Amino acid sequence: MSSAWLLPEHIADVLPSEARRIEDLRRGLLDMARGFGFELVMPPLLEYIESLLSGTGRELDLQTFKLVDQLSGRTMGLRADTTPQVARIDAHLLNRQGVARLCYCGPVLRTRPADLHATREPLQFGAEIYGHAGLEADLEVIELALDSLASAGVDAPVLDLADARIVRGVLAGVPASELPLADIVAALASKDASALELLCANLPDDRRRALTSLLSLYGSAEVLETARRELPQTALVARALDDLTWLAGHVQRTHPDVSVGFDLADMGGYAYYSGMRFALYHRRASDALVRGGRYDEVGAVFGRTRPAVGFSLDVKALAECARPWPLRAAVRAPWGEDAGLRRAVRQLREQGETIVCVLPGHDEGQEFEFDRELVLVDGRWVLRAL
Repeated sequence: MSSAWLLPEHIADVLPSEARRIEDLRRGLLDMARGFGFELVMPPLLEYIESLLSGTGRELDLQTFKLVDQLSGRTMGLRADTTPQVARIDAHLLNRQGVARLCYCGPVLRTRPADLHATREPLQFGAEIYGHAGLEADLEVIELALDSLASAGVDAPVLDLADARIVRGVLAGVPASELPLADIVAALASKDASALELLCANLPDDRRRALTSLLSLYGSAEVLETARRELPQTALVARALDDLTWLAGHVQRTHPDVSVGFDLADMGGYAYYSGMRFALYHRRASDALVRGGRYDEVGAVFGRTRPAVGFSLDVKALAECARPWPLRAAVRAPWGEDAGLRRAVRQLREQGETIVCVLPGHDEGQEFEFDRELVLVDGRWVLRAL
């Protein structure tokens, strides 16, 4: 018999010191985004399922918890990702003609964890730029992602770049009826040469050779030059390689501590991304800390197709890799009814100090480092160093 207070698998309480760490990161990330000019939005945690899983959101169907609305009788869903909601806000509520920089931070719920140690309740932070199709927007979201990790003390991350247009460019002109695209993408992702050979048996020789060569096109910048020699020079492939070269060059100049790599066979989220894709990894994390890219079709289902690029991360996962946080300095004070004491406590709190009034018979403040105490000296309450 299970305990009444046993939580579901991959769902956990967050205890004081870790909760404060996560909250400090959340505030820092939102402040960082604001410094780039991003405006904060707060989409609802649940929506009618038709809206929540519209368009590219259908890919999230298996990850979405569903329930019945007691007011309308309609099926609702708890969001598993916030990006489709932000696309709806851009398309219908803001309806701006120019650029919109939007950010958000809130919980999402997923029916299954991303991996063995992941939570099903990530605290998702994201930033997205709508309305600009150029590489300037792609670079801005990558730089914001890098600066966000740096602000959390995540040093020397690895930036992995890919582009959804490369495989599409290689397969351009092949009839969809002859193209088991989902299986080809899975074989490329797993680097399964045998499976790929079987799947491509009916494709033209040049396309089959190009797909096979993609299996080895991962690594440092030399990969891009090899790709220019071995892949068909369709417009999509050439543009993708040019864009990756430009982005990598800018990142390496402004963030010399970042290792930049490429995996041209990576088509994760191929039905969602329309161009550049990126992920940020760190030695202390078992999976990518950040994922993002360009997804220009995300607003199409809402009747407004606009260029869009952005990224998201789980603040809880970031907290596990962030630098150790020192205990917050605090003032220890006795609890008492003395008017002077209570006035001194209020004044210090108004000045931004943390004052812990220790309740009678207890020792408090595990989250804090008491470096001073409030003591009575000659009839006045004053601070004294500890």
